[in-house]
Amino acid sequence: MPELPEVETVTADLRPHLVGRVLAGCDLRFPSIVRHPSPEAFAAGVRGRRIESMSRRGKYILHHLDSGELLVVHLGMTGQWRYVPAGTEEPTHLHAVFPLDDGFELRYRDVRRFGRLLLGTDSELVAERKMPRLGPEPIDSTFTAGDFYRRLHVRRAPLKTLLLDQMVVAGVGNIYADEACFRARVRPDRPANTLSRQAVGRLREALDHSLRVAIANRGSSVADYRDAWGEAGRQQEELLVYGRAGQPCVRCGRPLALVRLAGRSTVFCRRCQR
Repeated sequence: MPELPEVETVTADLRPHLVGRVLAGCDLRFPSIVRHPSPEAFAAGVRGRRIESMSRRGKYILHHLDSGELLVVHLGMTGQWRYVPAGTEEPTHLHAVFPLDDGFELRYRDVRRFGRLLLGTDSELVAERKMPRLGPEPIDSTFTAGDFYRRLHVRRAPLKTLLLDQMVVAGVGNIYADEACFRARVRPDRPANTLSRQAVGRLREALDHSLRVAIANRGSSVADYRDAWGEAGRQQEELLVYGRAGQPCVRCGRPLALVRLAGRSTVFCRRCQR
């Protein structure tokens, strides 16, 4: 699933091309990909609107329209958000096409259809439970180790379960939760309320580092993720634990362990992460 670095890469790629552009139309090939409002209202609401700015929040791409509403794209597990010249050959599993006023198109493709498109104000989408109340951004300098500790020390759930909870911290998924725990030398299955302030401080730094390195490498293409131009990221070549179960730990050489936490495969080193 695209996580913060992948979504940040797509957003940054598209921003200089989309800001100021007008959405000249909306062709929904698979209307149920729209989760709010109705597909008909969605298409009418975006048609003729100018994109004033773009941003990312957690795993969501936000297009700020001149109507005051947000066109929100969530890539789910296999979603791809592309900017291509009109008339470019269409791929399979193409679910929405947005002609632009510059002769290009925005295209949403999603093989497994777990992604979604939304339209509305931020408060409306949260009130309608179409978007969660997201926690702080882990790469934001205002998110301190003290804030992180306060969010974790009152919870007995396994640490990784909370790292995947978007209301605790926004944008982190399976890949970078494993990577951050390894860098911080903490067990992902450890009850969150047993971590010391020092351990949480290491985890805060490790999370920031893991995400920023992945952004610099344009994300991890371990499965379907591609950037806005259809290119793979490079971070999968640098992953320390994710996807390496049974392989030697890069620190101690011991085979990496595999367990399931929060329904997700979780890889860690039993020697280095005590």
